Amino acid sequence: MSYNEYLANRIAEKLMNLANVEEKVMFSGLIFMVNGKMCIGVMKDKIMLRINPETLNSLMDKDGWEHMTMGGKQMNSYILVSEDVINQNKELDYWINLALEFNPLAKASKKKAKKK
Repeated sequence: MSYNEYLANRIAEKLMNLANVEEKVMFSGLIFMVNGKMCIGVMKDKIMLRINPETLNSLMDKDGWEHMTMGGKQMNSYILVSEDVINQNKELDYWINLALEFNPLAKASKKKAKKK
């Protein structure tokens, strides 16, 4: 198992009443696309969130999160939150809502041309 299925199910349950949510297996995890844009993911025992970079300063007093890095490079707008700080539904809701609030402002990635 490359990602925590229990955590993925908790997130899926929180998103089930939203329109335009799609699950995709990628980056060795499960990604929840909202309105065609990467929004929330489960990577091993952490959740990945795409949030407004302007929100980062307000998170400095919160424990259990870190900037996401890929190939040694910090990913702008992406953070990882440790499973141990989202055991309570109230905390999980807080983090999910940060990602959902930013989703309408986030840019969609360019679609790859389909091979013929």
